[in-house]
Amino acid sequence: MDLGHPIASIASSLTGRVLEVVSGTTRPLAGREIHKIVGEGSHSGVWKVLNRLEEQGILLADRRPHATYYLANRDHLAWPSIEALVRIRGELAARLTAEMSGWSVAPLHASIFGSTARGDADVDSDVDLLLVLPDDLASDSVEGWEGQLRSVRDAVLRWTGNRCQTLIVTPSRLAEHVRASDPLVRGWLDDEILLVGAPIAELIEAAR
Repeated sequence: MDLGHPIASIASSLTGRVLEVVSGTTRPLAGREIHKIVGEGSHSGVWKVLNRLEEQGILLADRRPHATYYLANRDHLAWPSIEALVRIRGELAARLTAEMSGWSVAPLHASIFGSTARGDADVDSDVDLLLVLPDDLASDSVEGWEGQLRSVRDAVLRWTGNRCQTLIVTPSRLAEHVRASDPLVRGWLDDEILLVGAPIAELIEAAR
């Protein structure tokens, strides 16, 4: 799945981008403004998409003397499905939180980072998870921890079609990354979609 623009799974790239733009506001937008925000396609291409979505009733059009303004028709029967696709990263995060909340071996922290978190992933992107594992994990808990990781990787693949990569660190290993000024640390802070546990900023501060 294109996790940066998931609606592209069922619509053309340009149609998907237009729907993402209009779904993100309750303010009517002029066609020229939509084209500027979309940032791709020709003016005529965007106009054709807007015209088609209006004909289908998905967009409402307000024709004024110098421009036509468009607004998402949230009463349309198809709109909940469109909205679900546009907001799919939130659904992914909610499912991961539910999955991890039931883990018998709980991480100190779990978050999505990388391209999926930033919203610039594509169909070939992995879903990157950062997990902070306690330093003193009991030896008899290791097998359960590994089983949980396999389960969540399999679940992400089923849910999205994308592979899941898990980066696992302990607090002591996290401290090493911080002392080395590893660029990964900045990425974890900037990208974080927190799933369970303490925010990564708290653990980084403790590591310092």
